[in-house]
Amino acid sequence: MIQLFLRDVGLSVRSGGGFGLALIFFLIVVTLIPFALGPDQTALAVVAPGVLWLGALLACLLSLDRIFGLDFEDGTLDLLATSPLPPEAVYIAKAAAHWLTTGLPLALAAPILGVLLNLDFETGKILCLSLLLGTPALSLIGAFGASLTLGVKRGGLLLSLLVLPLYVPSLIFGAQAVRLAGQGLAYDGALVLLSAISLGAAAILPFASGAALRINLR
Repeated sequence: MIQLFLRDVGLSVRSGGGFGLALIFFLIVVTLIPFALGPDQTALAVVAPGVLWLGALLACLLSLDRIFGLDFEDGTLDLLATSPLPPEAVYIAKAAAHWLTTGLPLALAAPILGVLLNLDFETGKILCLSLLLGTPALSLIGAFGASLTLGVKRGGLLLSLLVLPLYVPSLIFGAQAVRLAGQGLAYDGALVLLSAISLGAAAILPFASGAALRINLR
């Protein structure tokens, strides 16, 4: 399981399919928003929490089809299905590799890019914390969607349609925590709910994804 995790991390970093592409997309989104809204710093600060969280969410979508897709095409998943490693462990290793190469860099880059949207330093720390707590759910849900659409033609579009509604609670609570922090209000409740979503996904989705992988690999 550890070897599979390290292999996926190495492939993602070398190919740039997850690590570099997500960061570049996130940078483009955050850079274009000031051009669309104009130079009003107050307006930028108001929309910054939602824009940064939405940008991170969409950046995570870019590499979801690669979680299982490439291994399915070259036969690696068939070999893994015959190995002692259960499908649930394969799912966990791949979801963890996706988060490490996509979710973690986005969380660390978000406060820096938030400066472009007039986000102050203290609020930027809460933004980073909310993404660290919320992006694991994005990777777990995305990997689950990828296991459901495995082998489907044009599965990328179907994958997006499946996971986007499931991303909405994380988006709401993540943006709300940053917004409340910027207003000087209590934001602990939103962070707790955000953590609960990630923990719930980690507890339930490995079994659901394992069942989906068994069905699709028959």
